[in-house]
Amino acid sequence: MSNKDTAEKNDSAKQTKNFKKLKYGSISIIAIVLVIAIVVIFNIICGIVEKRSPIKVDLTPDNRYELTDESIKVLRDLKQDVEITITFSKDDFKSLANYYKQMAAAYNVKTEWPYDMIPVILEKYQMYAEQGEGSISVRYIDMNKDPDVIAKYKKYYSGDITEGNIIVFAQNGDAGRVKVLDQEDIINMIKPDQTSSQTSMNMVFAGESTLTSAIMNVTDTHPIRTAFALNMNGQPIYGQGYEKIAKNLEDFLSKNGYDCTEIDLASDDLSPDDYDFTVIPMPAVDFNSDIVNKLGDFLYNDGEYQREMLFIPNLTATNTPVIDEFLADWSIQVENAVIVDEQNYITTLINSAYDLSPVLSIADTKYVGVLPNEALPIVSPLTKDITILTKNGDSVAAPVLQSTDKAYTSPLAQGANYTDTPGVRNAAVISTKETAAGVDVLSSKLLVIGSSFFTYDGEYTALLQQTNTYNNANVLLGMLNTMTGKESAAVIPEKALQQAIIAPTAKQENVIKVFVIFIIPLLVAAAGIIVYVRRRNR
Repeated sequence: MSNKDTAEKNDSAKQTKNFKKLKYGSISIIAIVLVIAIVVIFNIICGIVEKRSPIKVDLTPDNRYELTDESIKVLRDLKQDVEITITFSKDDFKSLANYYKQMAAAYNVKTEWPYDMIPVILEKYQMYAEQGEGSISVRYIDMNKDPDVIAKYKKYYSGDITEGNIIVFAQNGDAGRVKVLDQEDIINMIKPDQTSSQTSMNMVFAGESTLTSAIMNVTDTHPIRTAFALNMNGQPIYGQGYEKIAKNLEDFLSKNGYDCTEIDLASDDLSPDDYDFTVIPMPAVDFNSDIVNKLGDFLYNDGEYQREMLFIPNLTATNTPVIDEFLADWSIQVENAVIVDEQNYITTLINSAYDLSPVLSIADTKYVGVLPNEALPIVSPLTKDITILTKNGDSVAAPVLQSTDKAYTSPLAQGANYTDTPGVRNAAVISTKETAAGVDVLSSKLLVIGSSFFTYDGEYTALLQQTNTYNNANVLLGMLNTMTGKESAAVIPEKALQQAIIAPTAKQENVIKVFVIFIIPLLVAAAGIIVYVRRRNR
């Protein structure tokens, strides 16, 4: 073979080799570019999808990082933008969790106080709100560095805003509504349940109930203006021993869109122009004629009616003729005898004494509405029997809550009307007075609940707070919303927290982040480079 042929053959082989290098190199470069493009596009899509639906997987057995269906519905139904401003850092939640964990360990109590779950929960609030017309923004501020932020909220809030608060705000036209959660509210977001003991604590998360209620409160465009009769003649209206029950009721109303103003029933005005709804909780002594006239004028509303009232009798007040006369005008009589049902009851601990509390049923669902879980019991401790009077007046009374037909009554005072004959007893009654106004019918309503302890939340029995155990909170809200014409609202259940959880420590979390964010991507890149170099040198 001549030198010329040899040279041509070498050139041909070289060209073939170069072509293969170019071919494989180009394919590798194209593959790398495509992979990078796919990863970038995938991350963008994930970022968009994460705003619409959860990407993070909750592996905890108690599903602690997910919201309840009730909260999700509230967030998706939002029509307004809500600001949640936290006047401390995100790390302070971890510090709070560590502090209580160390305190529990010092007393040899095996439990956790996972306040560090709250920032994750707040992210879920933002995400689900994006699925509706409104939005939720969450920010952490330093009050010393951002005083203008607090000044904005102070325009609409007369109370104090301090470091350690969570501020929930919504703009309603020219006005704004503010709900401030103080340090006690935040600490109570995680607390022992009713089954806890000194050596073993079972924790519940009440933070979702607190946060969702605050959001509903500030976005409520038609709050019910409520006169809450806390005092009478300068003294607590309910007498000794009922303060916490009255406060539970007031807090419950405030959480659910009722703007409560505490009044003295004897000395303060009760104008229908200022209030839509009046609450009279457990009066310990009888009224005088001036108070009764004031209540009657409020409900009559100069012939316009359209005002409502809740009356709860005091268990120990058995001589109240003026109150009795006022109720009789509404076809209602509260007996000085309590309902006993030995075949359908739940044992409750009320003020350190056990009571066989009757389990009630709903007499007519139109007065209560739809309940999230109809299987939960309605428990009514120490309930006064209520009689519906037959009158020729303009009031029509109807039972709302009743006992079974196995119940009888037990007297509270000598000479009281009672019966040991089994039969259905009325535990809550609503009475209506109506008048015609052209083609419209105007009405006022009076709701009487026979039990002073229907809203009892004690150390071992919590009828309002334990929404996964009792139906009292949902039934009460249903009755009040139906009576006042308020749009339905949600009672958010508390969530039991299990001890066995799949949750990394802060150190483990940092290690996982390093692996996911740095090490794994570097290993993938290194593998790609090695493949590229090997193919190039072929």
